[in-house]
Amino acid sequence: MSSPSSPLDPTLARRARIAHLTQLGQRAGYGLFGVAVLAFAVGAVAGFTTVEVVIVVASLIAGSVVLAPAIVFGYAVRAAEREDRDAARRRPPPGG
Repeated sequence: MSSPSSPLDPTLARRARIAHLTQLGQRAGYGLFGVAVLAFAVGAVAGFTTVEVVIVVASLIAGSVVLAPAIVFGYAVRAAEREDRDAARRRPPPGG
């Protein structure tokens, strides 16, 4: 049987997968916001056309849809890791 700190622990493995997905989601979300800012700047300089407006709006919507859950799950993963560390500190030493 694996110990709670073992990499084979299914909870820790699942948490690591979620942490990885949140990192990817945050990169994608912030990248989409960057695309929106860039398209807005191009539109502001060159005059807004339908293409720039569609890119800005679509990038903002897609970025929000991707980034919001990634941020929330990122906080959840960090809170779970912090709780595990705190619980380990409160736990009495073995044999004591």
